[in-house]
Amino acid sequence: MGDFKENIKPFFWVENISSTSVCLNTGSFKPEIFETRADEGFEGNGYDWTSLAKVFLDERYADLTDKVKFDPEAAMFCAYSSDPDALKTFIIAFKEACENETLIQDVFSRAELD
Repeated sequence: MGDFKENIKPFFWVENISSTSVCLNTGSFKPEIFETRADEGFEGNGYDWTSLAKVFLDERYADLTDKVKFDPEAAMFCAYSSDPDALKTFIIAFKEACENETLIQDVFSRAELD
C-alpha cells in the first residue's frame, strides 16, 4: 500500500467506514491539460477534473462506471467507491493517463464543461 500511495501522488487515498475515496487538491497538478480549453471555461477545478475522469472511465473502464462515483468541489476532485479494488484500478490508470500528454488531451477533447 505504501508504494501505491506514493505512485498515485498528488492524488491521495482516504479510507472511510463504508467507502474509500481518492482525492486531489486541484490547481497544481497538470494545469496545462485544462489550459488548452480555457477559452471554453475550463479552469482545472474539481468539476473539470471530474468531467475528464468520467470520459476516461466511460471509454477505458466502462465495467467500473457503476462502481466509481464522483463528488467534486471547486478546489477538490474526489472519486469514491464501496469497492476499493475498483477505485484502485481506476486511479492507477487515470494517474498514468494524466502523465501521457497525448492520451489525456485526446480524452479531454471529449470532456464537457459541467
